Amino acid sequence: MKVVSIVGARPNFIKLAPLSKEIRKEFDEVVVHTGQHYDYEMDRVFFEQLEIPDPDYHLGVGSGTHGYQTGEMVKKIEEVLFKEEPDLVIVFGDTNSTLAGALAAVKLHIKVAHVEAGLRSFDRKMPEEINRVLTDHCSDLLFCPTERAVENLKREGIVRGVHLTGDVMVDAVKQNIKIAEEKSRILDQLGLEPEEYFLATVHRAENTDNAERLKHIVEAFCETENLVFPCHPRTENRLKNFGLWETVVKNVNVIRPVGYLDMLVLEKNARKVITDSGGVQKEAYILRVPCITLRETTEWVETVEDGWNVLVGADKSRILNAVENFEPERRHYSQRFGDGKASRRVVEILKELNGKPE
Repeated sequence: MKVVSIVGARPNFIKLAPLSKEIRKEFDEVVVHTGQHYDYEMDRVFFEQLEIPDPDYHLGVGSGTHGYQTGEMVKKIEEVLFKEEPDLVIVFGDTNSTLAGALAAVKLHIKVAHVEAGLRSFDRKMPEEINRVLTDHCSDLLFCPTERAVENLKREGIVRGVHLTGDVMVDAVKQNIKIAEEKSRILDQLGLEPEEYFLATVHRAENTDNAERLKHIVEAFCETENLVFPCHPRTENRLKNFGLWETVVKNVNVIRPVGYLDMLVLEKNARKVITDSGGVQKEAYILRVPCITLRETTEWVETVEDGWNVLVGADKSRILNAVENFEPERRHYSQRFGDGKASRRVVEILKELNGKPE
């Protein structure tokens, strides 16, 4: 069986890494990189550190509006699919690359598998929510990280091809945390002691494109002692456009985005994580680090239900209150994202289906 895996952004690369290793034990894999993320810190470093095979195709789409970016990807992915004629296309998560890959494949009557299917924040203002809903409804195989994800699909009438596998990001963390601790020098480089700093990331459009929300977040960051802020290039742009950059740099330890191994070490050793990223919320939970989420909703509801994550939006007082007072009840921890063997389960399911006649 020939499989085409389509990625384009940092979260996609992390999910691809453990799965690609398993796929290549059984099948032929072609990796297509759309070029959605293209800075070294957001792209190439992940392929190097996670030992992901170099992409067979790099489409170089780059940035743009959602419509432009997705449309360009669909066109260019279609050309690759015509040429490669795969049996299956695999897409990951909820990025524009995810939706573009699913649309291009389904219109050519090529089977689509969605890794991390069934997530819902129930917030249609989030582009990622639209991407994941549409991708799920295009897909033939839906690999769900949690029981909640399976239930979400069932409520939408999707029951065929649904498999509870666990989360491939647990695989990635388990496979790489020891390597990260051995190789990363990020704490020494930044002069940080474990559990004596806060780690923050902001990149979602709902926060970065809204001057008022971003201002409130920045004000909270500036009043949080010993805050480390790896700054996404798009976020840096917005901070400069809104006249907030100098304030942040003066009061916060702003650093460039870091690679996966450095990020794991920063997350694991942080006193608390403050983020609007879905992946970082989940990694914090896997590593048992309290998380403060700069959103009103989350697709990772399990982290909130278990008491390890609190939603504070962009409200300065709520952010600062959580920084000061939020603590999980550490005995409440059920690890509902799997055992680190999700990638193998996905491939076993593909092997079984590959042996069956149409």
